Amino acid sequence: MRALHRATLTLFSDLSLDGVLRRIVHAARELVDARYAALGIPDGKGGLETFITLGLSEEQVKAIPYEPEGKGLIGEILRLDHSIRIPDIIEHPNSTGFPEGHPLMSSFLGVPISAYGRPVGQIYLTEKRSAGSFSAEDQRLIEMLASHAAAAIENARLYRQVLENEDELAQRNLELELINSLTTSVSTTMELDGMLEVMLNRVAELIGAKCGEIFLLEEAQGVYRMAVHSGSSLDAFWTKEQFSEGEGFIGRVVRLGKTAWTTKLQDEPHLQMAKISDAGIGMFVGVPLIAPNQIVGILTLAFEGKRMIEEREISLLEAIGAGAGIAVENARLYRQARRLAVLEERERIGMDLHDGIIQSVYAVGLILEYIRLQIHDNPDQAVERLEQAITGLNEVIGDLRSYILDLQPSRISVDDLGEALEQLRREFRANTLVDVELITEEEVLVAIPRPKAKALFHIAQEALANVAKHARATQVMMSVRSLGEDFSLQVFDNGVGFEIGKEQNVLGHGLSNMAERARNIGGKLEVASHPEEGTTITVRLPKLDGR
Repeated sequence: MRALHRATLTLFSDLSLDGVLRRIVHAARELVDARYAALGIPDGKGGLETFITLGLSEEQVKAIPYEPEGKGLIGEILRLDHSIRIPDIIEHPNSTGFPEGHPLMSSFLGVPISAYGRPVGQIYLTEKRSAGSFSAEDQRLIEMLASHAAAAIENARLYRQVLENEDELAQRNLELELINSLTTSVSTTMELDGMLEVMLNRVAELIGAKCGEIFLLEEAQGVYRMAVHSGSSLDAFWTKEQFSEGEGFIGRVVRLGKTAWTTKLQDEPHLQMAKISDAGIGMFVGVPLIAPNQIVGILTLAFEGKRMIEEREISLLEAIGAGAGIAVENARLYRQARRLAVLEERERIGMDLHDGIIQSVYAVGLILEYIRLQIHDNPDQAVERLEQAITGLNEVIGDLRSYILDLQPSRISVDDLGEALEQLRREFRANTLVDVELITEEEVLVAIPRPKAKALFHIAQEALANVAKHARATQVMMSVRSLGEDFSLQVFDNGVGFEIGKEQNVLGHGLSNMAERARNIGGKLEVASHPEEGTTITVRLPKLDGR
């Protein structure tokens, strides 16, 4: 009984099903001193799905042509669900004997393992070493072991089911995360090539593909050209980089308009078959990237060997195809919109240069022409006009500097708002020669989270650009500090000012852009200005939102 107690304790020390089954076989053989022991798990169809042996050498196991099929005494225990104890296997009327290569056995003890009234396994013991046959006490010990084994098997199965459920839940979470990232990319301005490469890598990893490619539609030529390849085993699947509708596997997926797969790779005329074979690839899956009323691309995945594509995987791939298709179309539309914006901005700059700076330069040229004529006849007036020309050129230089400040991309990192504003102050002064004072409160800089700090920086940058273009100021002050119940960013200049509401055409979109940025971070933009009294731009950010 002490040996039984120790044996049952070991059954629960391993939560893996295979480990539990092997511990049961080992414990049963030791308890009753059997030479051979085995454990069978029924398949629910009258046979066995698992059969574990102990006591046979590897050579003996290999010599047996087949595993038990649930016939003979094993089938008898399955049918009757009670123990069988006999001195000689061959003498039992239901014995089917031993297959060729099987060692001869005489004494036999078979005990069913049942849980909640249903069979979950069977213990088979043969050849008791210390006696001619198994005793009633041996049977009682193994039956007691079987009751504990039933609980251990059920416990291991439940644990395996929990693990499988956890794995399935983790897989579903990864799938949802991928779908969510595609949905997010539809509303962002991410560069198309980068987005496709990230998506392809994640899909291949999620589905278990070895590598993959994406072909995108070129509308002008009506062909699908390879845009992205992912995977170290191959540099490309095909001997050509573009396919028309109906041509090859890519073209067939376009024509079909839904997810398709093929294992007949040898029938693909443009496939690099030698490289495909060396990489062990045995199947392709093609997924159309669908935008409204158009297939904008094809995603292909290559798998090692051949595998079944489950219905759930097809649904997932088609959802990915729909999301990626819209993301591709969105990225292309964004690229077109950006090109139009650049053209419009060029046109605006050209008009500004023509109406402002070029005319100013032309005026300076006229003054210099007048000086050339007067320098001998009226030197005093020529000197006076020369001063005007110098002043005019300085104004043109100031205007050009303000355009440079407004147009050049910012290279300033906003990881530290205080340092970013200090660098902005230095760049502004270098470009405009206008004195700028910066005042900050350290506790406020620390309290403002990075996304909101970045927005405040861009507001300050745009405010300074407006000062450079319109204010004709000699002094500017920037501050980030606490203002009552709010955090505040202020930009003050002593320039010409303006009458609010009457000079929108002069100021362009600067104020509206700053107001929009402030709203996006939960703040509010305030503008105070009067002619000849300068301008103050204030952004108020509630402290609770700022934290």
